[in-house]
Amino acid sequence: MSATRSCHFLCFAAAALMTQGCQTAPEAVVEQPPAQPRSVMATDVAFTEGPTEYRDGSIFFTDGRSNRILRYYPAENRNETFNAASNGANGLIFDSEWRLVACEGTRVTRTNVETGEMEVLADAYEGKRLNQPNDVTFDSKGRLYFTDRPRENVEPDQTGVHGVYRVDTDGSVHRILTDPDIEKPNGIVISPDDTTLYLIEAHPDAGKARMIRAYDLQEDGSVTNMRVFHDFYPGRSGDGMTIDEAGNLWVAAGLNQLRGTSETLDTKAGVHVFSPAGEQLDFYPINEDTVTNVAFAGEGLSTLYLTSGDKLYRIETDTTGTRR
Repeated sequence: MSATRSCHFLCFAAAALMTQGCQTAPEAVVEQPPAQPRSVMATDVAFTEGPTEYRDGSIFFTDGRSNRILRYYPAENRNETFNAASNGANGLIFDSEWRLVACEGTRVTRTNVETGEMEVLADAYEGKRLNQPNDVTFDSKGRLYFTDRPRENVEPDQTGVHGVYRVDTDGSVHRILTDPDIEKPNGIVISPDDTTLYLIEAHPDAGKARMIRAYDLQEDGSVTNMRVFHDFYPGRSGDGMTIDEAGNLWVAAGLNQLRGTSETLDTKAGVHVFSPAGEQLDFYPINEDTVTNVAFAGEGLSTLYLTSGDKLYRIETDTTGTRR
């Protein structure tokens, strides 16, 4: 495992993120120092999530605190607001036809980037609305899989049952995991060969699940044979993750500063890389309070983009990623 890594970060400070329209951000090279606490003011006003690459090489990501989807153009080193009212969008991904799939509010949507036409893929199940869709991925058959986290402080009859859902190509929605088998689902990804579904559990309460679960993914899109792939407890669990062509998981996880939960600092903030066998291969430290999500992009899918706090990071790797 490498003890020290260097990362480029794209300077999307809070002030730049809160400004509508295009902004030019100077790029800087930062040698990541040992984890240090930082001000939480930036995350109070800007909270980046959900990076994903469009076919033109631009990077879409969300700013949850100001309710926007942003678009970064690496070649021009500038960003712009794609959607100024994103309905609380969090996880994003482009499907096989380059339509933007977004987990937003209490629904999952799909948008044609060129025309702006949007459709709702899922907003309810068995007569009850979804809770809080969080992250989304796809398999080679074009089926989408998304996580729906439990929503707090809501009357039981006003919300559905949280879980993991699959959207088939015919538009039908199926719940494939729920209580009592999972607790608080977050990040999700499927292996390149479509045989394994990985699910992050990220519960902040003491004694609850903070782990990556692995399942055998069946031909019909159901899952079996749950096993614990990696347990982060008592530290902060993973949030979002992606996977490279060799099947290695790249997971955004950890804390540099306590945040009033039972989570400890045992899991350091950064990108944790695991082999398909669950062995930790590498670690890229990030000097932010939390890290949220990752995605491969660029030529050869060898550039890793990472959202953390009020910044978008870029990490050059020697691997070939996937778009999942």
